[in-house]
Amino acid sequence: MAAAMRLPLLLCGHCCCVALRILSFKPNCATFSSSFRLRSSPQLGRRCFLGSDLVLRGSRGLSWAAVAKVKAQERRGDLVLGIETSCDDTGAAVVSTDGRILGEALSSQADLLSQWGGVVPNLAQSEHFKAIDRVVAEALANARVHESDLSAVAVTIGPGLSLCLRVGVRKARDIARAHRLPLVPIHHMEAHALVARLTEEAVNFPFVVLLVSGGHNLLLLAQDVGQYLQLGTTVDDAIGEAYDKTARLLGLNLKHGGGPALEEIALEGDPNFLNLSVPMRSQKNCNFSYAGLKNQVRLSIESQNISPDLPISEATSEERQLRADIAASFQRVAVQHLEDRCRRALEWARTIDPSVDCLVVSGGVASNKVVRSKLNNLVEAVGLRLVCPPPRLCTDNGVMVAWAGVEHYKRGIIDPPPPVDEPDDVRLDLRPRWQLGEIYAEGESFACSLKKTGDHPSLTAQVRNYMQGSH
Repeated sequence: MAAAMRLPLLLCGHCCCVALRILSFKPNCATFSSSFRLRSSPQLGRRCFLGSDLVLRGSRGLSWAAVAKVKAQERRGDLVLGIETSCDDTGAAVVSTDGRILGEALSSQADLLSQWGGVVPNLAQSEHFKAIDRVVAEALANARVHESDLSAVAVTIGPGLSLCLRVGVRKARDIARAHRLPLVPIHHMEAHALVARLTEEAVNFPFVVLLVSGGHNLLLLAQDVGQYLQLGTTVDDAIGEAYDKTARLLGLNLKHGGGPALEEIALEGDPNFLNLSVPMRSQKNCNFSYAGLKNQVRLSIESQNISPDLPISEATSEERQLRADIAASFQRVAVQHLEDRCRRALEWARTIDPSVDCLVVSGGVASNKVVRSKLNNLVEAVGLRLVCPPPRLCTDNGVMVAWAGVEHYKRGIIDPPPPVDEPDDVRLDLRPRWQLGEIYAEGESFACSLKKTGDHPSLTAQVRNYMQGSH
């Protein structure tokens, strides 16, 4: 090996590894022999991820992460596969590093949701197992590429349902191991936050982001990829959960989700029919609570003798109107709560960084037209602009995961491929509860009431430590 140390270093153009070329050595990277470039020879240091003692990382000069970042910038056509299985949708997509959606596929569990009235984890996992191979194959076929053409594999590792996360992570590791590709672990909520940078022009850091879905409400100041300041979060029930529960109590058709069903029937109702209290108006922070509103609506439904077992399709015109009035009243107050918290969050964010110029709204509830309209009025009143991804990219999908993977990949924030001999029963890094950003000091006084976010450091702390260690 001492003699080998005197050989020139070469840079693999496929996966950015600084490596030694020895004529009798066949590295694991399939494209290594045809795509390397000669580099100067720094002192050799830590072993790189290609899995051979002859592939080493320089301990001086450019770090491996820095080299990866340079190469990603040079080759703007690199392809990232994204895989999403955090809850009830199986999604996959191929996105290029210059922002082209080349192919995608999605398998929904809408029929299962309608049958059971919500997500049943073990049933959802079973559906993911049935769909994952087909969905990934369809995404690749639609993109007209093969697994061997990929540059990295991104996959959601949390937050979400452990049983469901496991399916996507296992598939991603199989592909990455087979083709010696770097893995990009993705935070589900960051993927929602970043997808607006793929679909909309001039969404530059910093910006405020509101993430609203069935399990989450988050208000964040996005300062960079992997760098978030949490301004507010859910203290009990998220808005999407409240929509779904109210829709079930009203006997709505849940085939396409409780939120869309309630939004549709609310168009026929009187939003002032019920005198409901807007949550947390005495709390001067940016946190959310929908448990109380959900309970107010439940009591109102019960007082009107509305049975959830009677589908709205079978209700009389008077019963239908009553349900529409309740739905409209619920939606008015639910959205007002969002407005209150967003108004304060924008004030806080512009105090922290006056260059903030937009509010990004993403997540499943961001598809709601009333939510978009009310928040658009809010941001225009304070001289900002509202940015929402297309509705199809607001719900869970593979595109958002692939794009988040691109954002990390271009910055060199990636993991090595799994070992070639990785056993099937290896312990997977799954993070069902995982905080995204560091908590803003103004909101810390209420933090004792927040849902437990798990034992893992926040994504922001993790990325900061990674970047500090790579220089």
